[in-house]
Amino acid sequence: MTTITLEVPDELAAQFKINPANVSALIREAVTEKLALPSGNDASVKPVHEQIIDFLASSPPLEQMIDFKISEAAQERLEDLLDRNREGELTLEEEAELDKYFQYRHVMILLKASARRAVNSRPEQPSV
Repeated sequence: MTTITLEVPDELAAQFKINPANVSALIREAVTEKLALPSGNDASVKPVHEQIIDFLASSPPLEQMIDFKISEAAQERLEDLLDRNREGELTLEEEAELDKYFQYRHVMILLKASARRAVNSRPEQPSV
């Protein structure tokens, strides 16, 4: 068994009005619950901003830039965050994730508009 020593502020310690013998079970339950919750840091779903960075780093052609969409899994995560935000149920970490999404979304709107202008201003290619 591993021994872990935790230092917590007195105010927080005062909230732990539990039998010291039950602390191990409490920690096990909290860790199990945290691991079961969907998280923006879920390794199977990259956060939206990471998907956008990866996409842009690939130097996509203008047409791909215009057609870019986030993955279905990221879209589901975003919809969950938006729903929970309307209910006032987001954690600070989730609020930051949603804020970051809106910042990157704005950048992508500008990049897509620029790509559309560039594509529309190309001279017509003669057909062969």
